[in-house]
Amino acid sequence: MHAFKHLKRVVTDWFLCGMLIATLLAYFFPGFGSAGGGMHAEYVINIGVFLVFFLHGVNLSSEQISHGLKSWKLHIMVQAFTFVVFPLIWLICNQLFGSHMPALLMLGFFYLCALPSTISSSVALTGSAGGNVPAAILNASMSSVFGIFMTPWLVSLVVGTGAGGIDLGSTLLDLSAMLLLPLVLGQLVRPFLGTFFARHKRYTNIVDKVVILLLVYAAFCNSMVSGMWQQQGDTVILSAFIGSGVLLAVILFMTTRTTRALNFNHADEVAAVFCASKKSLAAGAPMAALIFGANPGLGLILLPIMIYHPMQLIVCSVIAENYASRNHKQLSQAAREEARAA
Repeated sequence: MHAFKHLKRVVTDWFLCGMLIATLLAYFFPGFGSAGGGMHAEYVINIGVFLVFFLHGVNLSSEQISHGLKSWKLHIMVQAFTFVVFPLIWLICNQLFGSHMPALLMLGFFYLCALPSTISSSVALTGSAGGNVPAAILNASMSSVFGIFMTPWLVSLVVGTGAGGIDLGSTLLDLSAMLLLPLVLGQLVRPFLGTFFARHKRYTNIVDKVVILLLVYAAFCNSMVSGMWQQQGDTVILSAFIGSGVLLAVILFMTTRTTRALNFNHADEVAAVFCASKKSLAAGAPMAALIFGANPGLGLILLPIMIYHPMQLIVCSVIAENYASRNHKQLSQAAREEARAA
């Protein structure tokens, strides 16, 4: 029953419905959103991405980050899972199944594995489950900044650099200009505008999601115009669903076992599991546009993260409720023991 409640909440989420509508619009009206089309996606999206990361910078509280600095074992674990363990899992899977799947889909799975963690959902779920919220904020924020450099570098290890690959130097400069610069500018103006944007945070979240929907629409438009989707069968989508589900299950098992092996308390375990298992569509969509450019296969490359994103929200919402229930029982038991001792 609880699982159905979480599934219903995700299904009625306007953003997830918007992703479905964006892909349908790309199917029926691919010319408008493709490169050189009437939407002028290359300009609209660049402006949108810059604005989104500026707003992230404005809303990033240095006070909250400083509070999370103490849990160093937690930070190392989360960043290691995000940028080392995920890619290693892909490496093993590529050896086992790579020859049976389309190359672009396998690249999409690697891109998913190379992405940073989410910020908003990781922090929200950590808070609802009684976890270490300052540590979650710090880890998610660190992951986003590291991802600007780590994600393109990891991708370059697979696709190569130079002809046929990516120009790593140029890509890092573009990402710094489009993602890091607005983050820094946002932090600089935070003392003057932070309170204003905090009051209107709901609208900044809407801007964030609308830009992602535009990116998804443009990526699928380019794929439709190139004929790439027409060449792929339904088995590609099924493979992406199964692969995303297995990856999420494996990573949740590994993160939970690791936190217990490291003797984390409840609060740190919750923060570590949620931050180390999540991947960011908010960062992934704009970074993909900069890393892969107008690659006609961008729609297929983005497919795994588009599936993993709602899947992680459903599963982690259920886990958060179980964590919260367990924490409530532990606190109640501790309170009874204190009362008996008194």
